[in-house]
Amino acid sequence: MVDVPGPDGVLLETARLRLRRFTRADLDDLVALDGDPEVMRYLTNGRPTPLPVVRGELLPRLLRQYDETPGLGRWAAIDRVGGDFLGWFALDPPGDGVAGNEAELGYRLRRAAWGRGLATEGSRALVRYAFDTLGLHRVRAETMAVNTRSRRVLAKSGLRYVRTFHLTWDDPIPGSEHGEVEYEVRRPAC
Repeated sequence: MVDVPGPDGVLLETARLRLRRFTRADLDDLVALDGDPEVMRYLTNGRPTPLPVVRGELLPRLLRQYDETPGLGRWAAIDRVGGDFLGWFALDPPGDGVAGNEAELGYRLRRAAWGRGLATEGSRALVRYAFDTLGLHRVRAETMAVNTRSRRVLAKSGLRYVRTFHLTWDDPIPGSEHGEVEYEVRRPAC
């Protein structure tokens, strides 16, 4: 049985983070997050996600996912002390949309939250949740090979390097010629 967030939508809390369901009221925060060129550097080469896309596609998809794949999804990361929106963390189902025994870890944080260990803190908490609450067997993640900061977070979060692979892009981002990397962690044997 999957634990469902309480009436306040909170999935879990860490020492400094509260991860909760997104709501329609988070639109402006999502637009600001995806509008920062540095945040989007390794995703869109710094191009912002337009407001109509966030409002009409991204946010509705995030909200639907809570019902479509219970226990999985993207969770707004809120500073437990000040209540500020810091970004999001995700445990997404694999690309085919069927959760099965694994999920993909992801995160996106505002620049003001960088360098404070929050990405590692939130990622570790979601890995524990994936194994202890959801009973998943594997958590994986991908990033660009040149994204050394994210690779360091994944390693600190307990994931290990699996492989480098190359994708074909219509509009490649500088550094994509070095490929993408996959990391994973498997549920410890009991």
